[in-house]
Amino acid sequence: MDQEILLELKVDSSPSQSGKDSTGNELALVALEPPRSPMSIAGGPAMSNGHSSSYSLNLWPGSAVNSSFKDMDDGFGVHSSVRRVEKGGLAGLQNMGNTCFMNSALQCLLHTPQLVEYFLQDYSEEINTQNPLGMHGELALAFGDLLRKLWSSGRTAIAPRVFKGKLALFAPQFSGYNQHDSQELLAFLLDGLHEDLNRVKQKPYIEMKDWSGEPDEEVADECWRNHKTRNDSVIVDVCQGQYKSTLVCPICSKISITFDPFMYLSLPLPSTVTRIMTVTVFHGDGSGLPMPCTVSVLKHGNCRDLGQALDSACGLKSGESLLLAEVYDHKIYRMLENPFEPLVSIKDEDHIVAYRFCGKGAGRKKLEIVHRDKCTPDILKGNVGKYFGTPLITYMDDDSPSGADIYLAASRLLSPLKRACASTMAHSGEENGFLLEANGETSSGCNGQCEPRDQSMGNTELEGTSSQELPFQLFLTDDRYLSCKPIFKDSVIKSGNRIKVVFEWTEKEQKLYDSSNLKDLPEVYHKTGYRAKKTRQEAVSLFSCLEAFLTEEPLGPDDMWYCPSCKEHRQATKKLDLWMLPDILVFHLKRFSYSRYLKNKLDTFVDFPVHNLDLSKYVKQKDGQSYTYELYAISNHYGGLGGGHYTAFAKLIDDNRWYSFDDSRVSPVNEADIKTSAAYVLFYRRVKTESKAELGETSQAHAGL
Repeated sequence: MDQEILLELKVDSSPSQSGKDSTGNELALVALEPPRSPMSIAGGPAMSNGHSSSYSLNLWPGSAVNSSFKDMDDGFGVHSSVRRVEKGGLAGLQNMGNTCFMNSALQCLLHTPQLVEYFLQDYSEEINTQNPLGMHGELALAFGDLLRKLWSSGRTAIAPRVFKGKLALFAPQFSGYNQHDSQELLAFLLDGLHEDLNRVKQKPYIEMKDWSGEPDEEVADECWRNHKTRNDSVIVDVCQGQYKSTLVCPICSKISITFDPFMYLSLPLPSTVTRIMTVTVFHGDGSGLPMPCTVSVLKHGNCRDLGQALDSACGLKSGESLLLAEVYDHKIYRMLENPFEPLVSIKDEDHIVAYRFCGKGAGRKKLEIVHRDKCTPDILKGNVGKYFGTPLITYMDDDSPSGADIYLAASRLLSPLKRACASTMAHSGEENGFLLEANGETSSGCNGQCEPRDQSMGNTELEGTSSQELPFQLFLTDDRYLSCKPIFKDSVIKSGNRIKVVFEWTEKEQKLYDSSNLKDLPEVYHKTGYRAKKTRQEAVSLFSCLEAFLTEEPLGPDDMWYCPSCKEHRQATKKLDLWMLPDILVFHLKRFSYSRYLKNKLDTFVDFPVHNLDLSKYVKQKDGQSYTYELYAISNHYGGLGGGHYTAFAKLIDDNRWYSFDDSRVSPVNEADIKTSAAYVLFYRRVKTESKAELGETSQAHAGL
C-alpha cells in the first residue's frame, strides 16, 4: 500500500534466444490461473500470506517472461516456489494489542460471500476518490487488499497493520491499543466502504416530502429511489434494507410516516428477571379502605407493566383506571403518569401508591388532600402541626370548583375512615355546626404561619370569604406547602390542573375518623434479614428480541420530535416495521447498557436459528421475495465491560463447515457449539427457496413462538 515498485525487464529480442536463459537452456514457464485470481489493489497482482505468486506476462507474441512479485508488507518478502494451491479463507489475524475486536468484525465481513466475490474481482472503476463523506478510496483499498491476502493460499496468520493504520487515520476513535466495540467498528466499516465505493460521484439535492396519506407502497418506492439516487454501492446492494417509521404526537395525534434505510438491526434483549413490588391501592371515589397489593413484575419493565399487574391483582372492572404516584414526606413527590417510565427509577425503599378511579383521568383536574396533625405541633415550624399519613387524590369535574365542591369531595374520600361510633356525633355536628365561631374563625385555628402569602400561591386564586357551617376545615396551599388559606363553602377555586389542600386533624376529627389507615405506608420491597435468592435470567429467542425492537415506544427526552402541527418538540411515540430486507442481514444484540450511574452487560443466552430463519411474518411488504435466512458468521464477546475478549465463528459456504477465528488461531468447530451466550453480532444471508420441501423444518424457536 502507498508504495511504487519499479520493475526493469531486460529481454533479449533475438528469436533464437526466445524462451532460453543466458546459457541457452529452456526456461520453464508455469502459468498460474486459480479460479479466483488474487489481486492486490483493485485488480493488480496480489501477494499471498508472505509468499510471492508467479504470473506469466506476455509482452509480445512469441516471448514470455516469468515475473515474480514479492509481498512487501512490513518490508519483508519471502521467495516461494510454485506449489499446490491450498484452500483460502482460513488465515487468522494477528493481535497487535487489544485488536481482537477488530479481528472479530473483520473475519465476519471477510467471510461474507458477496463481499468476497466483489473484492476478488477488479473494482478499481468503482472507487470514489472525490466523495467528501468517504476516505478517498483508501479504506476500500486497504480492506480489499486484506481480503485478497486472507483468501489466497495458505493459513499463515496475517498482521493487518496497513488496515489498522488506515483505520486510525480516518477514525481516530479506534487508534491506539485500547479495547473497543466490534459492532461500532462494523458500523463504521460498512458506512466507510459504502462511501468509498459509491457509484454516485455528484449527489443531487432531494427535498423530503411530508406524508399526506399516500399508500405505503408508493411512499416506500419513492423513498428508496431517492436513496439510490444519492447512494449506490455494493454495500447498498447487499447490506441495506428499509424499515417503516411511524411517529405519533401525544398532544395533537399528528402522524408522520417515513421509510428509512438500515444496514443492521440493533435488537434489545427482553429481560425475564423479576422483582417484587408492594403498592398501596386507594379508592379515588372513597368506596373502600386502602389495601396493600404485592405483585411480581419485570425488573427492567416500565410503569405500564406495573399497572397491568395491579389491574389483574386488584380485579379492575371495565372502564376503571389506576393513577400511580410516589409519596415522600407524606406528600406526593411525583406522578407516574408516563406509562413508559422505567421501573428501575423506583427504589425498594420508596413508597408507591395507586389511586383507583372510574373512567380515564386524562385532562381532568386533580384534588390532592394532605394531612396535618394539629395535636402534634412541629417544633421546627412553631406550633404548626406535623404532616402525616398518605395524601388522598380524586378528580374534579368542574374546572372552577367551589368550596362546597371541595368539601363534598373531601367528605367522600374520608367516608371509609369514619368511625362506627361517630355516626351520631357527626349528625349532631352537622345540625349545630361545630367548627365555626361567632367571629368567623375556625376552632381548629390557622395561626400566623398559615396566613395567606400571595407571592407563594402561584396561579391559584381564592374568591369569596363568607362564613358557612363546615364539617371540618380545609386550607388551600401552594405547590411547596409554604402558605395556606382557609376554604369556605362559597369560595371559588381557580387553579391549574392540581388543587392542593391541607386537612387539619384536631381532636374532633380524630374522634370522627380513624387515621390509622393512612399511616404506615409500606415500602416497595422490604429487605429481610436474609439475602433473597436472585432470579436467574432465562433464555430468550431471537424472535422475542425482534418483537421487542418492533414494539411501540416513546422517544427519549433528548430525542424529541418536532411536530409540524403543534410547532413544538414533542416526546412522540415511535413504531418501527420492517419493509424490505437485504441479502445480508446483520443483527446486533444490545448486551451493553450505559447510563449515568450504571454500566452493565447482559449474558443472556439468545436462542437463534442457524438454518431457516423465516422472517416473512415480520415484513410488511409482500413482494413474493424469499425472507428465509441462514447464519454464516458470529461475532462473540466474552467477559465483562472492563475488557473481555472478542472471537468469531464463520462458515465456509463451499465446504459447509464452521471455523473458530480467535485472532491468529483458526480451528474447526461443530455447528452445535456455535450457539453461546457470548453471541454479540449475527450475520445471516438470504436463502433462495423454491418450495416448502427444500426449506425443511422451521427452527424450533420459531415453532415454539
